Amino acid sequence: MIKGVLFDLDGTLLDTSEGIQESVKYAIHALKRPMLSKHELLQFVGPPIQNSLITFLGLNPEDAQLGATIFRNYYKEKALYKANVYEGIFGMLDYLKQKYIKIGVATYKREDYAKTLLTHFGISPYCNVIHGADNDNKLRKADIVAMCCRELGCEHSQIALVGDTVHDAEGAYKAGVRFIAVTWGFGYKKENV
Repeated sequence: MIKGVLFDLDGTLLDTSEGIQESVKYAIHALKRPMLSKHELLQFVGPPIQNSLITFLGLNPEDAQLGATIFRNYYKEKALYKANVYEGIFGMLDYLKQKYIKIGVATYKREDYAKTLLTHFGISPYCNVIHGADNDNKLRKADIVAMCCRELGCEHSQIALVGDTVHDAEGAYKAGVRFIAVTWGFGYKKENV
């Protein structure tokens, strides 16, 4: 029986693509790298920023950390609130609360940014727990999910993670929780599920 549901943030609860893409473009320009296509820029929504900078710009880990700092500073100051709550999210959260299901957020977004966004958009009052990434990209998705499970006081078998990318699915699998894929985000599309 499911006693707790964890949600990814980017592409699951919120469409954060506008602010993330704008911040990635700023970082690419600051790093003096060739601009990426719109499709490539969308691939930055969800995974850790350092990983995406390495994959799409060919940066070494040190330069990727520098790029992540540039990205995060711009994102925090200029683009954090350029996001929208997906349609139906509040109805779903209300339903889960009525059924006494514990709710949490397990995201690769930096934890302080996640908490700020979830408060701004009125989602944090629904949450029993919110955990996100650390600044140095040391926590894996499975680590974040495990922290949420501990704080919810539920066995891993009683938790489901809802997400929109393969990173979410892998994190759920490694943490030993169930996974529910959504098709309105950036990873899974209806034709692929």
